[in-house]
Amino acid sequence: MPADPDSDVTASADRIDDMSATTLAKAPPRNLLRSTLAVIAGFVAIFVLSLGTDQILHSLGVYPPWGEPMRETSLNLLALAYRLVYDTFGCYLTARLAPRNPMRHALTLGGIGFVLSSLGAVGGIMQDLGPAWYPILLALSSLPSAWLGGVLARDGAVRV
Repeated sequence: MPADPDSDVTASADRIDDMSATTLAKAPPRNLLRSTLAVIAGFVAIFVLSLGTDQILHSLGVYPPWGEPMRETSLNLLALAYRLVYDTFGCYLTARLAPRNPMRHALTLGGIGFVLSSLGAVGGIMQDLGPAWYPILLALSSLPSAWLGGVLARDGAVRV
């Protein structure tokens, strides 16, 4: 007696449905609130660390008073150096807090940093607050810092 081709097709479709249901059950649910909070936490960390360090250096007289241009190359390099560290840390923190896809979260924060730094670069250059290379490098370093933070979180190279 020949096999019924329709029953083979039905059986195959049932197996595919079972596999899809199993795959969906194993995938972690998306958590928009937790994702948003992870990005916000990284952003706040970068903001607080950067402005806190700025304030300390202003109050110690290392930097000129707020609102005055900072033209010395060494001071701008100092600011760029700690901002790179803080940017990488903030993106690392975001990636560690992300419910899934840590690199995507880190790069999302890096993209936000790029947009905000680019806007700051335009304003800073127009107001002549210092050398133009500083805010440009700050903006251009946003995504590489985000990538590095994501890699460090992924590899577990740093423990918080």
